[in-house]
Amino acid sequence: MFTGIIEAVGEIKEIKEEGLNKSFKINSPISSELKIDQSVSHDGVCLTVTEIQDNCHWVTAVSETLNRTQLSQWKIGGHINLERAMVLGQRLDGHMVQGHVDAVGKIEAIDSKEGSWEIMISFPPEYAKLLVDKGSVCVNGISLTVITPTLTTFKVAIIPYTWEHTQLSAINPGDYVNLEFDILGKYLQRFSAVMQQSV
Repeated sequence: MFTGIIEAVGEIKEIKEEGLNKSFKINSPISSELKIDQSVSHDGVCLTVTEIQDNCHWVTAVSETLNRTQLSQWKIGGHINLERAMVLGQRLDGHMVQGHVDAVGKIEAIDSKEGSWEIMISFPPEYAKLLVDKGSVCVNGISLTVITPTLTTFKVAIIPYTWEHTQLSAINPGDYVNLEFDILGKYLQRFSAVMQQSV
């Protein structure tokens, strides 16, 4: 379980293809502090640390993960958001994030607002019920607040600190991002569907 508050930005140093899987070597300020078998959010995707070398760590994504996320588009030299799992008893500064990506979204526009930025993201319409204005959404592992959701798009506002301390400043219109919708909305949607079926 994560909070969507990014700890560090890592750089992809090496990529290995192993059958249908891909393994990634990532250099980051927190890599040397990690442990093998530890779960870490990589751009919002929960991956297990398999090896640690100097200031780098390795993770492997299986074909299911590659098909459901934008990890297959990662390239050497690319930068990704990193967050270690939350510790019980700490403050939940973002929202409850599982690291289980629901869909891939597309950056439609990035607008500068004289000190902040608004990003418009399109997404598959079947997830529209999980977005509410001023609700939470996880974009590449970052806990953000939803603005003006429609059936196919939503916006998020980015403050300077988030812009400077995540890889959001490196994205462009046309890029793809990992989306995880709020788990509370998922439970409510499931509860509503079950109740309708039992009537």
